[in-house]
Amino acid sequence: MKKGQVNPTLVIMPTYNERSNIVRSIEQLFKFNPEVQLLVVDDNSPDGTADLVLEAIGRFKNRLFLLQRPNKAGLGPAYLAGFNWAFERGYWRVVEMDADGSHRAEDLPRLLEETEFDLVIGSRWIPGGKVINWPIARKIVSQTGNLYARLLLKTDIRDMTAGFRVYKVDLLKRLPLERIASQGYSFQVEMTFRSIAMGASAKEVAITFVEREHGVSKMNTAIVLEALRLVTRWGVARLLGKNI
Repeated sequence: MKKGQVNPTLVIMPTYNERSNIVRSIEQLFKFNPEVQLLVVDDNSPDGTADLVLEAIGRFKNRLFLLQRPNKAGLGPAYLAGFNWAFERGYWRVVEMDADGSHRAEDLPRLLEETEFDLVIGSRWIPGGKVINWPIARKIVSQTGNLYARLLLKTDIRDMTAGFRVYKVDLLKRLPLERIASQGYSFQVEMTFRSIAMGASAKEVAITFVEREHGVSKMNTAIVLEALRLVTRWGVARLLGKNI
């Protein structure tokens, strides 16, 4: 692909130790979405995830790309690196999508259909949304966290933490990406909050989220605490009329 050539949609998949999932995720994505291109952003996975992507590039020439970073720096910085890669190559839309199979490739066409919106969120917590293979405690934590974010940040989005979403590049270029503070999953909340604060149009589309079958989830207590701390700070700033 030539630099500057306009391409409609780039899917970005951050990876860290996803060797057991990445090949199937790539194959499923292209099976259900043959028109998209994919950028895998790998944070120097010690399990050799990047090696499998490099092998797959031979099968999916001009559709699959790899951005290798020197170390593990978090979900937010990985996506920001992917956004900049997309900016340099003239894409119209970018998709955020997990590499562990939890975001079903067959759901993506319904998100891509909503072309009039700046931000389209694949939502677990609106009517029609489902979560498969989560214990009840984890569902409660997710729903409670989303309710907390929704109330403090005063939005109508029910799945603020959703990681399956589509952005128009024009919106991303308007956002102050250099000020994004989040490293972990609070990145999704911050991006949603900042997008809506700028007047972006947003829509939630119901999806089925399937818990990973292989590998280890990156969610941990530190990530949850980061999200709680940042959402509280943003909510207080909003109430005081301050910018974040």
